[in-house]
Amino acid sequence: MRRVVYLGRHLMLKSKYLDKLGNGRFTTIRLGIIRPKYREVFIHSGGMVVAKARIVNVLYKRISELTDEDAIADGFTSREALIGELRDIYGNVSNDDWVTILTLEVTRAIGRRDDGSIGLSPVDIARLALRYNVPMSDEERRILQELVNEGSVRKAAIKLFNSFKGRVVIRRVVRRALKHLMRMGVITDY
Repeated sequence: MRRVVYLGRHLMLKSKYLDKLGNGRFTTIRLGIIRPKYREVFIHSGGMVVAKARIVNVLYKRISELTDEDAIADGFTSREALIGELRDIYGNVSNDDWVTILTLEVTRAIGRRDDGSIGLSPVDIARLALRYNVPMSDEERRILQELVNEGSVRKAAIKLFNSFKGRVVIRRVVRRALKHLMRMGVITDY
């Protein structure tokens, strides 16, 4: 039996499976017991953040219990094709091994919107900037961390600056972090 793995805010997806995101709702089957810590996750592929998604269902099965329906939901033609892919990715797997079936709903594609803005909230940008360790001062890092902790620019401004006027400073730091994330290729400008 595989150990329990906790899923944080970041889920990796191989580039060859990116077309799954276009349907809005998709399933991914992973070897082992995976316990999500959060309902919302960032989907990473090809070294970039490509979407934000909400986990809508988590199901655990043994490989021996997988069905053709499970395989089709994950984009495969049959149970055998799915198990073959699991073996290619994870190596030797047995019928007694556990898998986790995650069903996700894409809440936001990451990239430019029609109005030219990036489809991420300031809190999301702050999380990514901290995760990818973008170059910034200790003060900027403290501002982004407080933004993540508080969950909104307004609340972080009050906590950090005792005034709503601090929102200008926070937004400036977020814009700078976003530029770094785009230069690093974490977020694409498409």
